[in-house]
Amino acid sequence: MTTTLTTITGREIKVTPNHSKKTFTLRSEGIKYRTIPMSSEEFESALYWNGNDWNDFFRTDEYYKVK
Repeated sequence: MTTTLTTITGREIKVTPNHSKKTFTLRSEGIKYRTIPMSSEEFESALYWNGNDWNDFFRTDEYYKVK
């Protein structure tokens, strides 16, 4: 189930969880990203993140660009 979130600056981020792999697919500004696999606890917590949380996540190196 894809959720569309908006950051405080107006950036739109579409978030799709993959429960079996414990990853998220993120789409923002026409680019597709995927998180590296998360621990069960971190994944469950990230299900409730808002747009600003995901925007902060983009400052880490725990994701990669998908072609």
